Amino acid sequence: MEAILALEDGRVFRGKGYGARLERTGEVVFNTSITGYQEIFTDPSYAGQIVVLTNPEIGNYGTNPDDEEAVRPYIEGLVVREFSPYASNYRSQQVTDEYLERHKVPVISHIDTRALVRHLRDKGVMRGVLSTRETDVEKLIALAKATPTIDGLDLAKEVSTKTSYTWSKGDVEERIIEVPHAKSSKLTVVTDAAARPGVARKKVIAYDYGIKHNILRRLVSTGCDVTVVPAETKPEDVLALAPDGVFLSNGPGDPEAVVYAQKAIRKMMGRVPIFGICLGHQLTGLALGGKTYKLKFGHHGGNHPVKQLLTGKIEITAHNHNYAVDPDSLKPSEVELTHVDLNDNTLEGLRHRTMPLFSVQYHPEASPGPHDSHYLFDDFVKMMNEWRG
Repeated sequence: MEAILALEDGRVFRGKGYGARLERTGEVVFNTSITGYQEIFTDPSYAGQIVVLTNPEIGNYGTNPDDEEAVRPYIEGLVVREFSPYASNYRSQQVTDEYLERHKVPVISHIDTRALVRHLRDKGVMRGVLSTRETDVEKLIALAKATPTIDGLDLAKEVSTKTSYTWSKGDVEERIIEVPHAKSSKLTVVTDAAARPGVARKKVIAYDYGIKHNILRRLVSTGCDVTVVPAETKPEDVLALAPDGVFLSNGPGDPEAVVYAQKAIRKMMGRVPIFGICLGHQLTGLALGGKTYKLKFGHHGGNHPVKQLLTGKIEITAHNHNYAVDPDSLKPSEVELTHVDLNDNTLEGLRHRTMPLFSVQYHPEASPGPHDSHYLFDDFVKMMNEWRG
């Protein structure tokens, strides 16, 4: 079927359609990751956005439940150079076309994604509409112009869980095991990694602003017993559970609009160790009296070099954010800047000088490095041990 992507400035791209037959609107952003498209589809931080993938071949290894970061895709639409209607991978359980059709996500392929990405880099993020049904270009451009921006929107409470729940699964790993009497003596399987033996478990309450499953897996594998709570949970209710630590998750939307979370963080600071990622980092910055601003086209991808300011070490990191914390808005006497993006000097991490609180803008649970940033979860556990000690 025919598909059209229309931007608010009148730029139009025509291509082949896959997935669902409908129109979806949102801010158009691009992601530079080479693999991991299903993780991108299901990242709640993409709520309200149409995603352009710069890797030219998408869909070729299918989809499976182990690669999902949430229970469903959150992207509004998908834009690619080539979209494979077939899957070739032993882990695949459903071809990507059927998966996206089932979840009502439209796809446009066979367009010049390089031209589109350059346009977004030059002009910045803009609203768009992706249609695999309507062919009237003028109607689609008008719809794109009428689409609300993410600025000022609290999307965290829209994607958050409505009820609390516990999470007990650890990291998903591939292991080589001996298979008796098999033609091949070894077989690769996917299994849940066991939590670290002999390590005292830490009770962690995780605020869900759009939390990814892989964050929960990493917390469990690092030695945490995790309870996930809705975004608007009152801090008094969290502290009443006597947690060893509080985790602040990633999520979509404008951090300045999530006022209740900023207030909650202020009430918990100094009373319990806190670790924040992505939106959780931005909310931490705001709770500390700082300010946030919107990036021209955001950071979306698994290849961002981030420098540890204390050691000088470089990490290859995964990002998905449209906003950033202004480092000049933070008080140097209270807040230490810990990480910076080497592409554009965006602040990527901070730590309070006296209270047990730190946060990073990027995703240390992801594996682009492949494990460059996993130490941050160990730092969280260490901070909880020292606080209790």
